[in-house]
Amino acid sequence: MPLADGDYHLVVSIWIVNDRGEFLISKRHPEKTHPNLWECPGGSVLTGEDSLQGALREAQEEIGIDLSGYEGELIRSVRRDVSFYDAWLFHATFPIEDVVPQLEEVVDARWATVEEIKRLIRDEKFVPSLGYFLDVF
Repeated sequence: MPLADGDYHLVVSIWIVNDRGEFLISKRHPEKTHPNLWECPGGSVLTGEDSLQGALREAQEEIGIDLSGYEGELIRSVRRDVSFYDAWLFHATFPIEDVVPQLEEVVDARWATVEEIKRLIRDEKFVPSLGYFLDVF
């Protein structure tokens, strides 16, 4: 639904870091905006959810990972033009084979080092709005 003037929606991103300091990244479906670019899981929060609930649901939907047993930390919260944007960090270690991509959203997933993600950002192979990774990590 289109937003009325003065209304905002809430968007979340979920950064998952494993015991080796690698982050889980996923590749966007070629038919979505920013096709075939890498990102962390995330999306819009549904009516009735708070930011953390939305983050947990999005991780489960997009990559099939249940983060409800892990403590999340809100690492970024900003107001944008028509949305509030929250970024969450979870420490969780699991084999990449446990990732079950939502096929309409995600075509690949992998663990990546901070340096690999920085290189993807510099090479414009990462969703541009997630460039704050360079400042946060």
